[in-house]
Amino acid sequence: MNEKRKIAFCTLGCKLNFSETSTLARKFLENDFIRVNSDQIADVYVVNTCSVTENADKKCRQLLRKLAKQAPNAIIVATGCYAQLKPEELAAVEGVDIVAGADMKGNIFEYVNSIQEKRKARIFSCEINETQSFFKAFSVGDRTRSFLKVQDGCDYNCAYCTIPMARGKSRNISIEEVCGEAQIIANSGVKEIIITGVNTGDFGKTTGETFLDLLKKLENVEGIERYRISSIEPNLLTDEIIDFVSRSTKFLPHFHIPLQSGCDKILALMRRRYTTNFFAQRINHIRKLIPGAFTGIDVIVGFPTETDEDFNLTYNFLKEIKPAFLHIFPYSDRANTVTSTMEGKISHNIKTVRANKLKNLCKTLHSEFYKLNTGKTVKVLFENARHGEMMCGFSENYIKVEIPYQKELTGKIVQIEITAIAENGNATGRLIG
Repeated sequence: MNEKRKIAFCTLGCKLNFSETSTLARKFLENDFIRVNSDQIADVYVVNTCSVTENADKKCRQLLRKLAKQAPNAIIVATGCYAQLKPEELAAVEGVDIVAGADMKGNIFEYVNSIQEKRKARIFSCEINETQSFFKAFSVGDRTRSFLKVQDGCDYNCAYCTIPMARGKSRNISIEEVCGEAQIIANSGVKEIIITGVNTGDFGKTTGETFLDLLKKLENVEGIERYRISSIEPNLLTDEIIDFVSRSTKFLPHFHIPLQSGCDKILALMRRRYTTNFFAQRINHIRKLIPGAFTGIDVIVGFPTETDEDFNLTYNFLKEIKPAFLHIFPYSDRANTVTSTMEGKISHNIKTVRANKLKNLCKTLHSEFYKLNTGKTVKVLFENARHGEMMCGFSENYIKVEIPYQKELTGKIVQIEITAIAENGNATGRLIG
């Protein structure tokens, strides 16, 4: 009897990548591979890359070199956005055997099996902007939550972004197919689904359906008790969607909305599809209908031509609308984008200073949000990971709660009264009932 081959997966970047990696892994495990951690010696390594910034590219290359040094005889596969955008660059990294573009992810198992010995990297890529197939994906392995991919690609072409080149045009599977995937997840015992996509709110473009239609149908899937919507563009977060979430028994009061800048001049240069006034209206509508909802916001600092005055407008706008959390990204030049040739580039030092100011603001806003919830009773879904003597889970409005470890609470939704904020920033509380 042949010994089973060992495979390890490494995922960089977004939640969408995690759902796709999990799906890739299932195919290998169904065909007699054993999954091991990436720091262990394996026969095959699959790296799902990210290319959102130059630093992301650098991390991918470093990881690939580390794996090649760790296991010189292993087959190493690079896939994902970096592999789509710069396949030749990744193929030149020593040790890489296969570079698989966006449309080729589903064939990686066959590519790996076809290799008899290590030699010059083989590239399986596709023409940029011609990616029209849909790689269905969802994550498993976590007893509490799953990332479910419902949409891929983007037609927005923001001035700084390579995603339309890496992921292709906006497309989706049907509501019926999504609900089928959700039912498979439910049957595995998972209670919470995070709905993911590149431009999630654009769902329905290729099937004549709408994102709101999808939410309504998902609410009827038996076995799933909680849904979260991952990042959704403010212009696609309609009153109707917010109204639906406010009435829903399953969709949680948690919104992740990219802002990118609190300065209208910079938003126009970015080719974003809204103004700060429109964005504030979205936040106000959420707060009016869903008091206590969590709002996470993406912000880019150091966009070309951004002056101190422009940055201060962003800073003050964020102080005014008070999100619960900020995801902060220093601007990074990406090849073949409009901004890569723009004048008025901002120095690394200035970007660092501005990012640090927003990080400090984020700490304040996050702490304030947690304090506002102290004394309230929330429903927490506890995860299976043990952190010393403690266990953690998230409330409906995305407050991380920790209590002394109780194995029987793993994967269960229980009521917790938040009593304090621990030194590590997590909420602590007591079990109700």
